[in-house]
Amino acid sequence: MEVDYLFQIGENIIYPMHGAGIIKAVEEKEILGEKQQCYIIKMSVGNMQITIPMDKILSSSIRPVTDIIELKHILHIFQHGESDEVLPWRQRYKVNTDKVKTGKILECAEVVRDLMRMKEEKALNTSEKEMLNNAHQFLINELGLIKGITENQIKSFC
Repeated sequence: MEVDYLFQIGENIIYPMHGAGIIKAVEEKEILGEKQQCYIIKMSVGNMQITIPMDKILSSSIRPVTDIIELKHILHIFQHGESDEVLPWRQRYKVNTDKVKTGKILECAEVVRDLMRMKEEKALNTSEKEMLNNAHQFLINELGLIKGITENQIKSFC
Protein backbone atom coordinates (compact mmCIF):
# COMPACT_ATOMS: atom_id res chain seq x y z
CA MET A 1 0.00 0.00 0.00
CA GLU A 2 1.46 3.37 -1.03
CA VAL A 3 0.84 6.33 1.25
CA ASP A 4 0.16 9.79 -0.17
CA TYR A 5 2.34 12.34 1.64
CA LEU A 6 1.90 16.11 1.74
CA PHE A 7 5.64 16.50 1.09
CA GLN A 8 8.02 14.16 -0.69
CA ILE A 9 11.50 13.07 0.37
CA GLY A 10 14.00 15.51 -1.14
CA GLU A 11 11.47 18.37 -1.31
CA ASN A 12 12.55 21.80 -0.06
CA ILE A 13 10.24 23.39 2.50
CA ILE A 14 9.99 26.55 4.58
CA TYR A 15 9.45 26.26 8.33
CA PRO A 16 8.37 29.58 9.92
CA MET A 17 10.96 31.06 12.28
CA HIS A 18 13.48 28.38 11.26
CA GLY A 19 13.84 29.02 7.52
CA ALA A 20 14.51 26.64 4.67
CA GLY A 21 14.89 22.88 5.06
CA ILE A 22 14.66 19.66 3.12
CA ILE A 23 12.54 16.58 3.78
CA LYS A 24 15.18 13.91 4.42
CA ALA A 25 12.96 10.97 5.34
CA VAL A 26 9.63 9.70 6.55
CA GLU A 27 10.05 7.42 9.54
CA GLU A 28 7.87 5.70 12.07
CA LYS A 29 8.60 7.06 15.56
CA GLU A 30 7.12 6.25 18.94
CA ILE A 31 5.72 9.40 20.53
CA LEU A 32 4.07 9.14 23.94
CA GLY A 33 3.73 5.40 23.49
CA GLU A 34 2.04 5.69 20.11
CA LYS A 35 3.64 4.90 16.74
CA GLN A 36 3.34 7.74 14.25
CA GLN A 37 4.65 8.52 10.77
CA CYS A 38 6.97 11.54 10.99
CA TYR A 39 8.78 13.82 8.59
CA ILE A 40 12.50 14.19 9.26
CA ILE A 41 13.56 17.68 8.16
CA LYS A 42 17.16 18.88 7.85
CA MET A 43 17.26 22.64 8.27
CA SER A 44 19.63 24.70 6.07
CA VAL A 45 20.87 26.94 8.86
CA GLY A 46 22.61 25.64 11.98
CA ASN A 47 23.06 21.86 11.92
CA MET A 48 19.46 21.28 13.06
CA GLN A 49 17.19 18.33 12.31
CA ILE A 50 13.48 18.44 13.15
CA THR A 51 11.04 15.56 13.50
CA ILE A 52 7.36 16.41 12.98
CA PRO A 53 4.48 13.92 13.16
CA MET A 54 2.48 13.92 9.92
CA ASP A 55 -0.74 14.79 11.75
CA LYS A 56 0.94 17.99 13.04
CA ILE A 57 2.40 19.14 9.73
CA LEU A 58 -0.52 21.41 8.77
CA SER A 59 -0.67 23.13 12.16
CA SER A 60 3.11 23.71 12.01
CA SER A 61 2.65 26.11 9.03
CA ILE A 62 5.39 24.33 7.08
CA ARG A 63 4.92 25.15 3.40
CA PRO A 64 6.48 24.50 0.01
CA VAL A 65 9.02 26.96 -1.40
CA THR A 66 7.46 29.87 -3.29
CA ASP A 67 7.41 29.60 -7.08
CA ILE A 68 8.78 32.11 -9.60
CA ILE A 69 5.29 33.45 -10.48
CA GLU A 70 4.53 34.34 -6.85
CA LEU A 71 8.02 35.79 -6.54
CA LYS A 72 7.30 38.34 -9.30
CA HIS A 73 4.27 39.56 -7.31
CA ILE A 74 6.37 39.74 -4.15
CA LEU A 75 9.12 41.68 -5.98
CA HIS A 76 6.57 44.26 -7.12
CA ILE A 77 5.29 44.75 -3.58
CA PHE A 78 8.84 44.83 -2.21
CA GLN A 79 9.87 47.57 -4.62
CA HIS A 80 6.66 49.59 -4.89
CA GLY A 81 4.58 48.73 -1.82
CA GLU A 82 3.81 51.26 0.85
CA SER A 83 5.47 50.84 4.22
CA ASP A 84 3.24 50.54 7.25
CA GLU A 85 2.44 53.72 9.10
CA VAL A 86 5.05 54.80 11.60
CA LEU A 87 4.40 53.08 14.91
CA PRO A 88 6.26 53.37 18.20
CA TRP A 89 9.14 50.89 18.04
CA ARG A 90 7.63 48.36 20.50
CA GLN A 91 4.41 48.10 18.48
CA ARG A 92 6.37 47.98 15.22
CA TYR A 93 8.58 45.21 16.65
CA LYS A 94 5.50 43.15 17.62
CA VAL A 95 3.86 43.65 14.21
CA ASN A 96 7.09 42.66 12.45
CA THR A 97 7.61 39.63 14.73
CA ASP A 98 4.06 38.46 13.99
CA LYS A 99 4.71 38.84 10.25
CA VAL A 100 7.91 36.79 10.39
CA LYS A 101 6.18 34.09 12.47
CA THR A 102 3.62 33.49 9.71
CA GLY A 103 6.38 32.01 7.57
CA LYS A 104 4.95 33.68 4.48
CA ILE A 105 7.57 35.06 2.12
CA LEU A 106 5.46 38.15 1.36
CA GLU A 107 5.21 39.05 5.06
CA CYS A 108 8.95 38.51 5.51
CA ALA A 109 9.69 40.65 2.43
CA GLU A 110 7.54 43.45 3.89
CA VAL A 111 9.51 43.36 7.14
CA VAL A 112 12.81 43.54 5.25
CA ARG A 113 11.52 46.35 3.01
CA ASP A 114 10.17 48.44 5.89
CA LEU A 115 13.22 48.02 8.11
CA MET A 116 15.61 48.75 5.22
CA ARG A 117 13.67 51.94 4.43
CA MET A 118 13.73 52.92 8.09
CA LYS A 119 17.47 52.20 8.32
CA GLU A 120 18.07 54.73 5.51
CA GLU A 121 16.43 57.45 7.62
CA LYS A 122 17.81 56.61 11.06
CA ALA A 123 19.77 53.95 12.91
CA LEU A 124 17.78 50.89 13.96
CA ASN A 125 17.87 49.77 17.57
CA THR A 126 19.58 46.46 18.38
CA SER A 127 16.35 44.40 18.32
CA GLU A 128 15.31 45.76 14.93
CA LYS A 129 18.81 45.26 13.50
CA GLU A 130 18.64 41.61 14.57
CA MET A 131 15.13 41.23 13.14
CA LEU A 132 16.24 42.76 9.83
CA ASN A 133 19.24 40.41 9.65
CA ASN A 134 17.13 37.34 10.47
CA ALA A 135 14.28 38.22 8.09
CA HIS A 136 16.79 39.08 5.36
CA GLN A 137 18.55 35.72 5.83
CA PHE A 138 15.24 33.80 5.70
CA LEU A 139 14.35 35.66 2.51
CA ILE A 140 17.71 34.95 0.86
CA ASN A 141 17.55 31.27 1.86
CA GLU A 142 14.14 30.84 0.27
CA LEU A 143 15.04 32.80 -2.85
CA GLY A 144 18.00 30.47 -3.32
CA LEU A 145 15.62 27.51 -3.51
CA ILE A 146 13.21 28.95 -6.08
CA LYS A 147 13.57 27.28 -9.45
CA GLY A 148 14.31 29.74 -12.24
CA ILE A 149 15.98 32.47 -10.21
CA THR A 150 19.68 33.31 -10.57
CA GLU A 151 22.15 34.35 -7.90
CA ASN A 152 22.41 37.82 -9.48
CA GLN A 153 18.62 38.22 -9.27
CA ILE A 154 18.77 37.28 -5.58
CA LYS A 155 21.49 39.88 -4.93
CA SER A 156 19.53 42.59 -6.75
CA PHE A 157 16.42 41.74 -4.73
CA CYS A 158 18.18 42.03 -1.41
